[in-house]
Amino acid sequence: MTKEPKPRRKSKPAARGALPTKEQILAFIADNPGRAGKREIARAFGLSGAGKIELKALLKDLAEGGLVTGKRRRYAKAGELPPLAVLSITGRDADGDLLAEPAEWDAATGPAPAIVLARGTRRAPGPAAAVGDQVLSRIAPRESAEEPYRATIVKVLERRPETVLGVFRAAPGGGRIVPVDRKQRELNVSEDGVGGAKPDDLVSVEVLATSARFGPGRARVVEVLGTMKSEKAISRIAIHAHGIPNVFPKEALAEAKAAKQAPMEHREDWRDLPLLTIDPVDAKDHDDAVHATADDDPANPGGFVVTVAIADVSWYVRPGTALDREAVKRGNSVYFPDQVVPMLPERISNDLCSLREDEDRPALAVRMVFAADGHKRSHRFERIMMRSAAKLSYQEAQAAFDGRPGAKASPLMETALKPLWAAYEVLKRGRDTRGPLDLDLPERKVILKKDGTIDRIVIPERLEAHRLIEEFMIQANVAAAETLEKVKSPLVYRIHDAPSLTKLDALRQFLASIDINLPKAGNLRPSHFNTVLSRVRDTEHEQLVNEIVLRTQAQAEYSPLNIGHFGLNLRRYAHFTSPIRRYADLIVHRALVGSLRLGPGGLPPDSEAELAVISAEISAAERRAMAAERETIDRLVAHWLADRVGATFAGRIAGVTRAGLFVKLNETGADGFVPISSLGNEYFRYEEARHAVIGTRSGEMHQLGDSVEVRLLEVAPLAGALRFELLTEGRVLPASQRPRGDRRDRPVKSRGRDKGKRSRR
Repeated sequence: MTKEPKPRRKSKPAARGALPTKEQILAFIADNPGRAGKREIARAFGLSGAGKIELKALLKDLAEGGLVTGKRRRYAKAGELPPLAVLSITGRDADGDLLAEPAEWDAATGPAPAIVLARGTRRAPGPAAAVGDQVLSRIAPRESAEEPYRATIVKVLERRPETVLGVFRAAPGGGRIVPVDRKQRELNVSEDGVGGAKPDDLVSVEVLATSARFGPGRARVVEVLGTMKSEKAISRIAIHAHGIPNVFPKEALAEAKAAKQAPMEHREDWRDLPLLTIDPVDAKDHDDAVHATADDDPANPGGFVVTVAIADVSWYVRPGTALDREAVKRGNSVYFPDQVVPMLPERISNDLCSLREDEDRPALAVRMVFAADGHKRSHRFERIMMRSAAKLSYQEAQAAFDGRPGAKASPLMETALKPLWAAYEVLKRGRDTRGPLDLDLPERKVILKKDGTIDRIVIPERLEAHRLIEEFMIQANVAAAETLEKVKSPLVYRIHDAPSLTKLDALRQFLASIDINLPKAGNLRPSHFNTVLSRVRDTEHEQLVNEIVLRTQAQAEYSPLNIGHFGLNLRRYAHFTSPIRRYADLIVHRALVGSLRLGPGGLPPDSEAELAVISAEISAAERRAMAAERETIDRLVAHWLADRVGATFAGRIAGVTRAGLFVKLNETGADGFVPISSLGNEYFRYEEARHAVIGTRSGEMHQLGDSVEVRLLEVAPLAGALRFELLTEGRVLPASQRPRGDRRDRPVKSRGRDKGKRSRR
């Protein structure tokens, strides 16, 4: 492990124009936290030309040595926190000060640093926060690694009151609460604490007394949230557990109700252009429409003009209004199998801003010109009035592309659908040249009955019509970012960092075990991952390698500072195409309207200072929505499987930890857990590099991606948790590949697993 030298800040500075030493660079970074980019370092030391090239190599060496990190093109000492971050408040110290830790922290870099939240003053008390809250905070640099960070709260993002969500069950003298979180124990409620709750009601309760070592604690019902017999009960749990705003304020609803159809003023009339909306069959709002035609410019033979029109939400939702305040609070729409929690009221999202068939609708459109090789030659944004020529599903569009148009698509074949397909063939060439990350991980879709229970679980077919719309939207997003950069307008980028060195090292070690090499991190591109994925396609390792490559990637987020999008292999990228359901897109629309002078509804002049805070908020809201959506599906599937305890299922290992194995079932996509203590009568060692657990005596290995058979032993429907027994034996490794035994290599009690009854794959 590389030992970090302590910068000697008072050492003799480098001569102006001379390449600084590593020690001097580290000292500069330490003295300029959050503001030390390559450009700033070069300017500070007077470097130009060849000196900048040498500096780039020096910074690369520092990064590969683990001495600095370079996220968002701002360097910091490795393991240091950025000047602005989302924190989770975890408790209080002996002096009563709040303690926190980063909401996101890569455990591979070591334990999360200690953070003390500074108290406000009488004149500037700051936002009030409590244990369990998530807060956006400014973090001061620390003098040494031994000291805790000091931070001040900018804004409380998510409040976590000390309450418990659960289902009320009647009992003599009151009732009991069955928590939805499997980590919490049941609670008793006295008769005067029932609060009107009835059996099977979902309730929020205040904990009055925690339990002793054995037995339940005491609580009182604070709020009755609805009955578990409702068809929307399961998603209601996630909504309240994650604090997702789902009731619009009266002021926002009043503004939406009073909104009128946008006028032609400030708009071009594109109502005769046969723009099409292509969406899922069950889509209720339509925020994007597309059109393409061959370019008639003799200088662009084989080229196409592609138009993407997006609902003009910025006309209706103005900065500072009640609608705007609620939209930024929600951040995005949240999609559950049984309902949608929209970012905007239905009057806006499903009516005025939905690009309905044969109805006039305001839009912001970009017209892009592509050469025959897929390279974009130019683009131009306009504020327009449009009229959708047809609403097609992906399946209808695909049938038309395949030469089997339906009644609605047939009249549009020559004027709209054939040109769209031809333009897509051109854009595919550009995409193939660009080489974005090409992972193949299908997602499940839960289809419900009218009563809210599962009818079936399907993996929707991935059609070329999906890819067509996806590529058109990507190009529109790129055009938006390029335009706003060119006019020097503030904006929110969609950024995706390159994988961390730690994760890449782990991936490299794993790939070496199956005789695949990965280039060094400094030269890594998405195309290198694609080469790896192509090598394992249609082999036993395909699913495993796709999973591990996905886990190696960083998480995309929003930021006013651009570092590019690694997965899409794009230098600049901004979300523009879904302002009905994402606040980031609404910001980009406002920036375009204001900077291109397209009429009212642009960004306020002082908005740039707020974009860092808004970006952190909407990134956190996105993660909140993803967690809520995933947990809801887990609970639905657990309810569905509750009467199948004892049944056997085929699946694959989807996660490996020191505690055991996570298994995903082939039939439903449900995840369940196999405790490591149930694997057999020996010690199983966790091998992180192999994503496996290995028996130290038998050499039996269970690895991520392995196909297995399991028996369902236990279901906790409210928590969405399943416990399995593994029936399949693992692969037996040769003695030379087995981990060495140690004092823990002794038999452990097998819990429900009889090796004599297991099948061998």
